Amino acid sequence: MAEDRFYATGKRKTSIARVWMKPGTGQISINKRPINEYLVQESDRLLVMDPFKLTDMVDKFDLYVNVSGGGISGQAGAIRHGISRALVNMNPELREPLKKAQFLTRDSRMKERKKYGQPGARARFQYSKR
Repeated sequence: MAEDRFYATGKRKTSIARVWMKPGTGQISINKRPINEYLVQESDRLLVMDPFKLTDMVDKFDLYVNVSGGGISGQAGAIRHGISRALVNMNPELREPLKKAQFLTRDSRMKERKKYGQPGARARFQYSKR
């Protein structure tokens, strides 16, 4: 791997994002599509850009992201996690502000499994007295 390319993996729910970062003009490609085309919701785009805004590095890196699994919102969270880890790989001094903003924390919340003999994870069949 070249000296000026940084790689990191981000995860959220069942989504896994592989992030390659190199110095550039701020172009972000997600699954070979531009960010505006892949992340349609503005809130998801803002979520992905949070680590750059926090570290004042907007438009300083080109990103190539490969993301799979889960839904679009979970994928955006995985991308943010991956970007944060890549920034730390590039400059360990950024670890403290990113950690304080909780961008390096893997959100471990997962969907609860459906239990046998019941219609859902917590749902119970309706009780009938008569």
